[in-house]
Amino acid sequence: MSADWIALDWGTTHLRGWAMSGSGSVLDERTSDAGMGRLTPEDFEPALLDLAGDWIDGPTTAIACGMVGARQGWTEAAYTPVPAEPLGAQLTRAPTTTPGLKVLIVPGMSQKTPPDVMRGEETQIAGFLALNPGWDGILCLPGTHTKWVEVSAGEVVSFQTAMSGDLFAAISGHTVLRHSVGGEEWSDDAFDAALSDAISRPERLASRLFGIRAAGLLSDPAPGAGRATLSGLLIGAELASVRPYWLGRQIAVIGARRLSSLYVRALGKQGAPATIVDADRITLAGLTSAWRNWKGGA
Repeated sequence: MSADWIALDWGTTHLRGWAMSGSGSVLDERTSDAGMGRLTPEDFEPALLDLAGDWIDGPTTAIACGMVGARQGWTEAAYTPVPAEPLGAQLTRAPTTTPGLKVLIVPGMSQKTPPDVMRGEETQIAGFLALNPGWDGILCLPGTHTKWVEVSAGEVVSFQTAMSGDLFAAISGHTVLRHSVGGEEWSDDAFDAALSDAISRPERLASRLFGIRAAGLLSDPAPGAGRATLSGLLIGAELASVRPYWLGRQIAVIGARRLSSLYVRALGKQGAPATIVDADRITLAGLTSAWRNWKGGA
C-alpha cells in the first residue's frame, strides 16, 4: 500500500504516522518510540523509513509537526510570532536523500512578551479551528508543558505555558514525595481539597507540598490521596496563575483524556465549564490543513 501523502506527529518521545489518501482519509497508522530525544539529525530519515518506508512508492510528501522542527531536531523550523494564524508561515523543508521523498515541517509559534514558545500545539490549534470555524475563546492543551491559548478571528492572539506536568514528574520521581504519591489509586476528594487550597492561596504551594509527606507519616490517608493532592496543588496553582485566560471565557481542552478530565473538573469547580476535544483527531485535522494549504500553494 502506498500513501498519497504522510502525516507525522513527531514528539520528544514518540513518532506517530498516518498514511493518507488525497481526500484526507486515513489508510493506515503506526507508532514508534523513535522520538526526537533519541535521534541525531542524521537519524530522522532512517527512523521515518523504518516506520513508513513501505508507504512511499514514487514521489511522496510528508507533513510533520512537533519537536522534529526543534533546534535539536531534523532541521529547525523557525517560530512564527503571535498574533498570527497557526499555519500562517511557510513550511520548512527537511534534508532528505530518499528519491521522491519530501518532508515539510510545520513551524512553531513564539511570543515576545512574556517570552514563550510552542511547537506542535500550533497544529492542534489549526485542527481545532478547521473543525470549529469562527470559534473564539481559550484552548487549554494539558501535558508536560500545558499551554493556555487565546484564539480570536482565526489567530493565536497570546498564550502562556505552565510546567505543571514537568513539576509533577520531577516531584513524584525525584523528591521525598516519591514515597507518598506512587501507584495508580486516586481520591477525588483529596484532589478537590488541594485544588481549592492552591487556587485560594497559591503562595503556600511549597509548604503544602511537604504536607503530603507529613500526612502520610502522621495519619492514614485514603488510597491515592497523596497523588491526587499533588496533582490538585499543581493544577490549582496553575489555574491561579492563568486566571485571566479562563475566567468568563469559552474553553476547550485538547489532550489525553485522563489528564484533560482533571482540567475540566478543576475548571468546573471554579464555575468555568470546558469541553474535552480528542487530541489525535485534532492533530490529524491540523496536519491535513497544512497539507491542503501547501498543496494549494505548491
